[in-house]
Parts: sequence; structure tokens; C-alpha cells
Amino acid sequence: MAELPLYLQDQTEARIMQRMLDRVPSDIDKSEGSFIWDAEAPAAFMLSEAAVWAQQLLARGFASTTYGEYLDLRAAEHGVTRRPAVAATGEVRFTGEPGRTVPAGTVVATPADEYSAEASMEYETTSAVTLDERGEGTAPIRALVPGRAGVVPAGVIQVMATPVSGVTAVMNPEATRGGADTESDELLLERFFSQVRNQGTSGNKAQYLKWAGEVPGVGGAQVEPLWQGPGTVGIYLLDADKRAANEEIIAAAQAYIDPTRDGQGEGAAPAGPVVTVMAAEEVPIDIRVKLTLASGVTMVEVKKKIEDGVRAYLKQLAFADPLVRFTRIAAILLDIPPIIDYAELTVNGNSDTNLEIYTGQVAVLGAVDVYE
Repeated sequence: MAELPLYLQDQTEARIMQRMLDRVPSDIDKSEGSFIWDAEAPAAFMLSEAAVWAQQLLARGFASTTYGEYLDLRAAEHGVTRRPAVAATGEVRFTGEPGRTVPAGTVVATPADEYSAEASMEYETTSAVTLDERGEGTAPIRALVPGRAGVVPAGVIQVMATPVSGVTAVMNPEATRGGADTESDELLLERFFSQVRNQGTSGNKAQYLKWAGEVPGVGGAQVEPLWQGPGTVGIYLLDADKRAANEEIIAAAQAYIDPTRDGQGEGAAPAGPVVTVMAAEEVPIDIRVKLTLASGVTMVEVKKKIEDGVRAYLKQLAFADPLVRFTRIAAILLDIPPIIDYAELTVNGNSDTNLEIYTGQVAVLGAVDVYE
């Protein structure tokens, strides 16, 4: 924050008290406990508090130093509003008697963990499914509570919170995705600055990025002008995890920007361009490497560290850098203390070349094969 105005500097209780005492004639007793001292002390305290309040008020008036609901108010002056939380989605596979129907609205959940005090996460099916001749059926689900907590790994949704006759088991074959918490102050401030510093006008590229960023759950956007020739615009979206956005996010963005997809200007986009919103194409990054490990460390532990490191690196690249650099993958390996050395590293089968990511694509972690 910029330097405080002079009238708000050095406004401590002691400095205010001293200035007040200095204005009292010298022939009057001003020592602590005297009538004058006792009379001025409460006023000095209240004035110092008022100075603190004035400093806070000044800070709350500027976007870079404000927070919470005050940031909401500041951003709203420029048409930027905080994005709400988004529920995670996915699929579950039911097992039971052939021909049984699992109705929409059936609640399934992860088991609670009494040792870690981790609460159960609940999801509901968004459409009905009838079990096939093998007694299996797959249904889409949505978390009952929006937010990142609804993003869980594969195989952890195992509880039938709503019993269904003839259905004996449930399991999510893949991780749930797309959940996002209410937009943080940092992200809201970033969008606010993007709005005021890079004005989108008349449907230029910046404005399409702005519109896409206003949709809850969108974690990244890429605009391709003249996507299918003159008068067309393609928009590729990522979710909060920098993965391909799910169908709900895509549908919400399409409805907001160009709901009719015919250039009639019924959404945020101007009349004329036909806008198509799409999920980014995921490009798996497969890694295979021979490792020399320190004693007492298991390959499973090191593999997890490699996956976490590469995943974080790929998130940084999403819609920002078109190259997955071989040397950066190697550096991630060397930054993991239990790895003494490595050999025979390949990334998507290549041993020394970078991988180019094209428009509309996003690199995501694929298979990680580690061996000794």
C-alpha cells in the first residue's frame, strides 16, 4: 500500500497523549495520575483507535488492499462478481439384480473416517439407470455440497445412503471432477485487474476470455477466432483442476455467451459471430523412468511424489505454455530427495524432445511407470 497521509502517521496513543500534554501550560501538574493526565488519557486512546479505523477504511477503498465483501463491492463497480462454488460431478457403477432400476436422486456417499475425522461426502444420481443382464449400470452423479471437497479419487464412493431394493454395491470407476470452491479473493482480484487493465470491447478476444471467466467452475479459457471460418469463434475451457471442463460447465458457458449458437446475439456475445464452447482436449503425458533410490524408500512413495510434481508442473502450463519440456520433467525427478539418480527417462516414448501442445489442448498426467 502507498505511504499513509501525514495526518494518519504516528497516531499512537502515546504520541497523541504527548501532543495533548504539550499544549497544557507548564505550571500545571501533568504527571501521570494528575487530574490533567487522567482527563486526557481516555481521549488519547479513542483518537488512536479512530486513526486505526481511518487506516482500515482507506485500505478498503482500493482493490489491491481490500478483502471479502468489500472486494465484492469494489469489483461490482466494474461488473465483476465473485463466482460461486460448483458441485463436483462424475459417474458411479451400481451392482445388483438384473432389471432393477436405480431412480434419479438416489444418494450415494464416501464412508466417513472416524480416525481422521473426515466427513462423508454425499452425491445424488442425476438420471435413472436400469441394471443390465450382468447386474450392472452406470449413472451420472453430482455432489450435494458444492466445492472442492466433492472431488474424490476413483473407488471411494461405496455407500448406498439411499437404499435401493436389489442393489448390493456402488463404486465410482473414475475420480469425480469439476468441483470448485467459492472464488477466492486472490482469483477475484486477478479477474478484476484483468477487466480494468485489458478492456474487452466489441467482442474482441479479451472480451470472450472475460465472459468465459465469469462462468462458475471455469479454471481457464482459450479463444480461437475464425474457428471454422469467418463469423465463428471457438472457446476451449478448463475446470478448476486445469483439466477438460465437464459438460455442465460447458453448457453453462454456452448458455451465457451464445445460447442459440446461431449468432443472434441472445447471450453476452454480440450479434453476428457463432460461438461454440468446447472442453479442451486432454493430452496424456506418459512417463517411464528407471530409478536409483535411497535405502528405506519404496517405489510406491516415490511414484506418488513424481505424480504430484509433474501434475503441478502441467497445471502451470495449461493454456499458458505450449511446450512440455523434457528437461523440466527431469528436473522434477532430481528435486525429489529419495531419488539418487535416474536413467532411461521417456516422455510419451521420447527420450530427449519436448512435446508441443496445440490450441485447444491441455497436457494432463497419464501413466507413470517407474522401475529399478
